[in-house]
Amino acid sequence: MEMKNSEDIRNLPVGVFDSGVGGLTVAREIFRNLPNEKIIYFGDTARVPYGNKTKETIIRYSKQIANFLLSQGVKAIVVACNTASALALNELKDSIDVPVIGVVEPGARAAAAATKNGRIGVIGTEGTISSGLYSEFIRKIRPDCQIFGQPCPLFVSLVEEGMIDDEVTITMIHRYLDHMIENDDIDTLILGCTHYPLLRTVIAREIGDAVTLVNPAYETANALKALLEHKDLSNDTSFDLSDHSFFVSDGALKFQQFASSVLELDIQNTKLKILE
Repeated sequence: MEMKNSEDIRNLPVGVFDSGVGGLTVAREIFRNLPNEKIIYFGDTARVPYGNKTKETIIRYSKQIANFLLSQGVKAIVVACNTASALALNELKDSIDVPVIGVVEPGARAAAAATKNGRIGVIGTEGTISSGLYSEFIRKIRPDCQIFGQPCPLFVSLVEEGMIDDEVTITMIHRYLDHMIENDDIDTLILGCTHYPLLRTVIAREIGDAVTLVNPAYETANALKALLEHKDLSNDTSFDLSDHSFFVSDGALKFQQFASSVLELDIQNTKLKILE
């Protein structure tokens, strides 16, 4: 087997995966903050959502996707899914040879740094909230913090239907979040699902500017940049945007249309990959 030199490795793409389309918010932040990095994105659209599945199932799915990305020659993997980050990240780190990062720890670090009163809200899927992983990471940094979790299961569907600033979405924002603002007195809120940054503007408007919103997608892109620099894996050569690759396990055309709007790119070729 031919060994790659350091320059060859730096030119390899970064693998990014999610249960569906939400991880595109992470891809968007990587594009903005690491413009020289190519990505291979995989959205497991045939098996979305992950939030209501068991830990064992999430680990199995995540390993399947990671192995596919490795077969495409990636130099690092970003688990751009809060549920998979919460439930499968350690297993992935133990089982594959390239660096792996998730979205939970970068978001937790940012929230711990941002809070002034030590009262932090986390919104996400049932799996992410019940895992308690955000709380675990935050308390390692700030043991004094109190964390209040709230599953927001309808947000994913509302985003995917394009109902970003819809009456129904606004109603659900208040139903999910008002008690955290009024009763729990949070001053920081983690958008703990990769779909949720697409609701950031409307959430901020509805809950007011007294609460700092933390976007783990942005924080993860920064963490990836630091990781690649530390491992001497950063790519310093430019490339064409067509070098990015997108794979899904179902619904390629629908994904392609949604991805083009989120990434503000004209994505022409999304490939279907059935995982076994």
